[in-house]
Amino acid sequence: MCWNTSSAFAPVGLALHGPATHKIVRTLGDAAHILIKDWPSDEGEEYVAAVKACVDAISGQIAPEQFREALLRAADEAGIAALTVVRR
Repeated sequence: MCWNTSSAFAPVGLALHGPATHKIVRTLGDAAHILIKDWPSDEGEEYVAAVKACVDAISGQIAPEQFREALLRAADEAGIAALTVVRR
């Protein structure tokens, strides 16, 4: 399992609602934590697809970039602003 895979996809900044307002997803482990602990709703087709894609990416069944695309769709569905984080 590749919980800390980070070089395979560009980090994503998320503007969540509530106490954990701004998060940066750098690894699949970060993503799993945010999806389970900080996501505003555990309902929605794209959310469920993102959770499955995260598990699939961690287990090596899909590329982390495919997961990133699913995460962005889930963020859009939930009304969460998402930004690509550019490293200097």
